Amino acid sequence: MKIIYEQDTNSLPASVTTIGFFDGVHLGHRYLINQVKELAERHHLASSVITFTNHPRKVIHTDFVPRLLSTHEEKMELLSETNVDYCFLLNFTKELASYTAKEFMQHIRDKFNIRDLVIGYDHRFGHNRAENFVDYVHYGKELGINVIQAQAFLETDVTVSSSVVRRYLQAHCVTAANECLGYTYFIRGKVVEGHHVGKSLGFPTAKIAPSSADKLIPVDGVYTVDVEVSGKRYRGMLNIGDRPTLDNGTERTIEVNIFDFDADIYGELIEVYFLDYIRTQRKFDSLDELKEQLNKDKIVALSK
Repeated sequence: MKIIYEQDTNSLPASVTTIGFFDGVHLGHRYLINQVKELAERHHLASSVITFTNHPRKVIHTDFVPRLLSTHEEKMELLSETNVDYCFLLNFTKELASYTAKEFMQHIRDKFNIRDLVIGYDHRFGHNRAENFVDYVHYGKELGINVIQAQAFLETDVTVSSSVVRRYLQAHCVTAANECLGYTYFIRGKVVEGHHVGKSLGFPTAKIAPSSADKLIPVDGVYTVDVEVSGKRYRGMLNIGDRPTLDNGTERTIEVNIFDFDADIYGELIEVYFLDYIRTQRKFDSLDELKEQLNKDKIVALSK
């Protein structure tokens, strides 16, 4: 996949495209992109997607704080897995936000040499999102763009969307979120200095500082995870929360106990993949009781 910024659009081949923010690049997104690729192959054109370098809502509402399923870097990696030919990147600005649907369609036609535009079955664009698919078809005829409505993704019991995945991750439904994504949800972060209490209990933990403040962290609790360190994966269990047994105050931490691992990884970047939910966090009456529960949690994590 070639990544093309809007200022680098000289001599682009004509392409079939679709547009969206594509947060998480879930199964619904991939189904849409596959339709783009199939149409491009039939018409002997390049396949492409158009997305944004920044979150549109952060431009429209400056106090908006995203809860992203994928950072921009992660989104580019996930989109590349679809084997689409091009990813065209737009910087979302107030000027772009003011465009009507027709003005926006003309903008992407002129910038990226768009021949066919596949519209997601529920997608709206343009100022105030006032127009609909019939309008897009009409504007397309005037602009020389063939507008096609995509088929909806109906292979699961729920409508797959980024919002649905977020709700699952905020409700301990990790496996359901992963089914919608088509891959295992993950976070990346640097290992930082922790409190060292886990080591005294026989469960040393790596405290993780997420790489992006905008990345969605699943709801508090204990999870079965896989941890990737220096290209190698290990099973582990991870706690998200304020560690009530240890009187941690209100500090919300992310700490992972990596099984069969004892290397010093302070300062290293690691990836954590959420496999399943084990239990909610709770306050234990003693450290011995906490240790007993951690042993039970480990058995559950190893059984997955």
